[in-house]
Amino acid sequence: MSGRNNSTSGDSSTGAPRISDAQIGQLLAKLQQLVPEIRNRRRSNKAPASKVLQETCNYVRSLHREVDDLSERLSQLLSTIDADSPEASIVQSLIE
Repeated sequence: MSGRNNSTSGDSSTGAPRISDAQIGQLLAKLQQLVPEIRNRRRSNKAPASKVLQETCNYVRSLHREVDDLSERLSQLLSTIDADSPEASIVQSLIE
């Protein structure tokens, strides 16, 4: 008996529907299209799933770091400008 099951019945331990190999392949293909590092480097459409998932995790981490950096920069900017200034209203309108 194989460790993988193509059935979409359900996982008896969690009650969650099983994902077929075809669905996993489709999800990996979508990730390959979304993650720039994979999209720019891939020579063929068939990258190993582990590589796709690792690159996706790395990309999400880099986005998280970028958001943290931008948030910090925005906080510094907001702390240096007068709340009633035109600059403050511009920044406020961008945040909303």
